[in-house]
Amino acid sequence: MISVADALQTVLSVSKRLPPVTVPLHDALGKVLAQDVHAPDPLPPYPASLKDGYAVVSADGPGEYPIVTESRAGNDGLGVILTPGTVAYVTTGGPIPDGADAVVQVEDTEKVDNALDEPKRVKILVKTTKGNDIRPVGVDIEKDAIVLTAGERLGASEIGLLATVGVTMVKVYPTPSVAVLSTGDELVEPTTGQLNRGQIRDSNRAMLLAAAVQHQCKVLDLGIAKDDEECQARILDKAFASGINILLTSGGVSMGDKDFIKPLLEKRGKVHFNKVSMKPGKPLTFAEIDFQSTESKILAFGLPGNPVSSLVCFHLFVVPALRQLAGWTNPHHLRVQARLQQPIKTDPFRPEYHRATVVWNENDGTGSPGFVAESTGHQRSSRLLSMKSANALLEFPATGSVVSAGTPVSAIIISDLRSMAFGKNHISPDSAFALPGIKSHKITTDSSGDAEFRVAILTVSDTVAMGAGPDRSGPRAVSVINSSSERLGGASVVATAVVPDDVPKIQNILRRWSDIEQMDLVITLGGTGFTSRDVTPEATKELIEKETPGLLHVMMQESLKVTPTAMLSRSTAGIRGSTLIINMPGNPNAVAECMEALLPALKHGLKQLRGDKREKHPRHVPHAEAVPANVWEQSYKLATGGSDVSCSCCK
Repeated sequence: MISVADALQTVLSVSKRLPPVTVPLHDALGKVLAQDVHAPDPLPPYPASLKDGYAVVSADGPGEYPIVTESRAGNDGLGVILTPGTVAYVTTGGPIPDGADAVVQVEDTEKVDNALDEPKRVKILVKTTKGNDIRPVGVDIEKDAIVLTAGERLGASEIGLLATVGVTMVKVYPTPSVAVLSTGDELVEPTTGQLNRGQIRDSNRAMLLAAAVQHQCKVLDLGIAKDDEECQARILDKAFASGINILLTSGGVSMGDKDFIKPLLEKRGKVHFNKVSMKPGKPLTFAEIDFQSTESKILAFGLPGNPVSSLVCFHLFVVPALRQLAGWTNPHHLRVQARLQQPIKTDPFRPEYHRATVVWNENDGTGSPGFVAESTGHQRSSRLLSMKSANALLEFPATGSVVSAGTPVSAIIISDLRSMAFGKNHISPDSAFALPGIKSHKITTDSSGDAEFRVAILTVSDTVAMGAGPDRSGPRAVSVINSSSERLGGASVVATAVVPDDVPKIQNILRRWSDIEQMDLVITLGGTGFTSRDVTPEATKELIEKETPGLLHVMMQESLKVTPTAMLSRSTAGIRGSTLIINMPGNPNAVAECMEALLPALKHGLKQLRGDKREKHPRHVPHAEAVPANVWEQSYKLATGGSDVSCSCCK
């Protein structure tokens, strides 16, 4: 089994550039130029005005002058020589009359009212300098200058340059001709309305034909070949004789007794490899076919039958080959670094090419602009939905580990980098504090907008963050808080989020909720135990400004009534700004236990955080209303039981 890098190097080493052809200018778009292009004449070919105004002799200076001619774009003003004391009206791009050496823009002039039978006159209001607002001959393109070089790909601006220098027939490298064949007894045409047992519609052929057309290739549809060796052989020979440059087959390249593509290619040419260490796309076959009736060798790619595997292999190997044949100087895909939007577990055995959407964001999670990558979901090789909207393949080595959210990874760009809407994990470009790896949700209820106290719930869990398990603690906490809203003085949960067990990720959202969104109460769930990944207390302690040990004490007392293992919790609690942050265990039942313990005092604590110094216990008697008392007398009576003193020395 060959590596991806070695496989690609093999493909490119045998992909020879096609002979150049000459095509009309309107057919040259997207093709690669096969020769240098020179300018036969200068641009502009005459001194031209940069603005609408008046051509003048700069030495004349301000004053009132007759307009002796008008020079507009075209032939106006030819044969007129401007003498001192006269001016000529010129338009943008118009030729400068002989004798003039500057242009005064129309904004720096005034019209002079004349009799109908008198020559037109104008008042020049400013002094100008020689050469002002004039494009000299050849200032844009000099005569015989090279305007385009061989190897340049022709876009719209290059087509414009060719037209500028009068090139209407262009020598370019042609794009390849590609034939596409699907194999398999189970395949039927996409037009089939009712599928019988064991049948599937052929998606690969339509997909690969469209992909080839996207790269400006001429295509030949070979249809569907049943799993019959002679039938497939006839179709292949007919395709090779048609003058194609590349053959794409899908299916029939694995280890089954009906997989004939590899042996058929071996009989007709040289098979360079038939397995690649990658996921998806392992059973990829590549061969050179030396067909007698063709001038150059034909490149044959036996692509896997699974749709995703087939298209991933097309992007990784076929596209560079297409570009090499079409004369590209660099046939490789663009690669960028993008930060992961969510954690991704890598394959332990093969390098993986994970389908993703990559967009540029004003904040990539570090506070700076950058690319952000979001997975397209489940990555099964049969699930074509994972290619939907994907514009990148994320490269992951075979480690079997979890790559945490926010990690920069290599992204192979396979289609346009354009503005795309992310799904539920979208990072808003308007939010300077939005972060990859945080699944954050705003909660809107009928009462949340009027809530006395705004509460946010943060679930800390690697499992939940990577989508490997459900969040049971978060919804339980939302239910407990909202059902206790009245006892909490009108509290309501307005935001929830999930983060992995990662200190920076935890701290980032705690800062956002306390410093920016100014929540009244933030409850974290999970990450308070003894394992190496339990880091919620450490993340919280670095942020809080005042500790609240009494809250932890009552939570511990309540939890110990249920289980002795509650003493293993390392929760912390404290205040940051005007936000109370409390760590709770991740067990859904523990949430209810801890909240029950905190309810008697939590409302009063939240009001004090709001700055209400008067907030006391409900049975507290204000000092102004208290009955004056002699404290020493009260203490004496309590000590003696309130009876008369019999000792004579105390009477």
